[in-house]
Order: sequence, then C-alpha cells, then structure tokens
Amino acid sequence: MQRIFDQKKLDYFIRQHHIEAIVDKNMKTYMELHLFNKHDLICRADEKMDYFYFFVEGKGKVYTLLKNGKSLLLQFYNPLKVIGDLELIDIDTASCNIEAIEESFCIGIPMEALRKNALDDTKFLKYMCKSLGDKLDKISKSSAINLLYPLENRVAGYLLATSPADNKSSGRESLYTHKLTEMADLLGTSYRHLTRTIHKLCNQKIIKKEKNAIIILNRTVLGQLAGDIYE
Repeated sequence: MQRIFDQKKLDYFIRQHHIEAIVDKNMKTYMELHLFNKHDLICRADEKMDYFYFFVEGKGKVYTLLKNGKSLLLQFYNPLKVIGDLELIDIDTASCNIEAIEESFCIGIPMEALRKNALDDTKFLKYMCKSLGDKLDKISKSSAINLLYPLENRVAGYLLATSPADNKSSGRESLYTHKLTEMADLLGTSYRHLTRTIHKLCNQKIIKKEKNAIIILNRTVLGQLAGDIYE
C-alpha cells in the first residue's frame, strides 16, 4: 500500500462517488488516498484493520481461507464498495482477504476516527446497513454459484472478471498468468477437474492455454458461458 498525497485526486474521487453524501463533511479531514498495486492485499483475514476503506477505482478479489488451508472465492469488488463495515461495528480483525487484481485506489479513514465521529451518524449507519445487506446477498449468490453452476461457467466468469481493464477497451487478446492449483481452490474444485475444463474450452477455440498463461480467443462466447456470474 502506498499513500498518495494528491488532494486534487482525492477530491475527484470524493465527488465522483458522492462520498460526502455518505459521511459527514467533517470526516474529510481524516480521509487519505491509498494506492494498491496488482496482487497487493487490501486486507488480510484475521489481521487488525487500521483503516475503513471506500473502494473507488480498480478491481478487487474477495476470498476466504478455509480450515483445510484452501481458499474460496466469494466475489469481486468494483467501485463503489466499502471495506471494513463489519469490522468497524463488530470486530477489529478482517473476516476475509481482499486482493487488488489491478491497480486500485481506496479512500481510507482511520478506524478509530470513524468510530469516534460517525457511529451516531444515522445517514452513515443507514449506508452501512445497505452495504452489509448487499454483501449478504452476494455471499448467498456465491454459495449458489458454487453448488449449482457447472465449472465451465464458473471458469468463464472468473476469466472475464479478472480480465485487465486495458485489454477490454483495446480489443487485444487478454493474457492471464495463473497458478491453476490456486485457481482450482478459489473455484471450489479439484485441479484435475479444472484442467479438464480448460482443455475443453481450448478444444472449442474459446481460450488458448500456454505455459503460465491463458489467452482469451473468443470473448463473446466466453461471455455467454459466464452470464452474470461474479457481477
């Protein structure tokens, strides 16, 4: 994480996402702009969270760690999301991992400052209730996806969700580097089942597998397979 001392950029994100309509204007004095590079952890499960975040630009991957040592994908974050709502009200430590999968910006407010100044703000608390309700809905959907959707659809959704933003707009082939064992864990499947599914998509000329990379050949068909998974 890197703190960005750029008041104009901070003000831009505040205006863009109407953050002053969520928290009292006096909280602006506590706001900091933080940059997370690709693969940086915005928060780590079971570690203390010192900041409450508004996720204002980029994309994040939310996953939980299971007792057997594996990870399970919960959802993806796009702006605007809040990070730390549950931790602000109930606990000090993060309940899951949130990883930046591309360069991402967050507006951070120290947890102690927010607890001191905002927990009696009905406007802010109403927004927190809405945020927690949305996350509960997303987790319920994620559980249904893992149980009911074929792996082929989940792989398609995962690849599109992790597609670099610049590739989407440029029309260039999208290149991914993955540890397939990690990808299998996140999608709740076995390494063998995942490799079979990738091989099937390769045979259909939808993607191409190279060493340490997956290239999307047909984004349209992949999108049809993905549907609204992970949106």
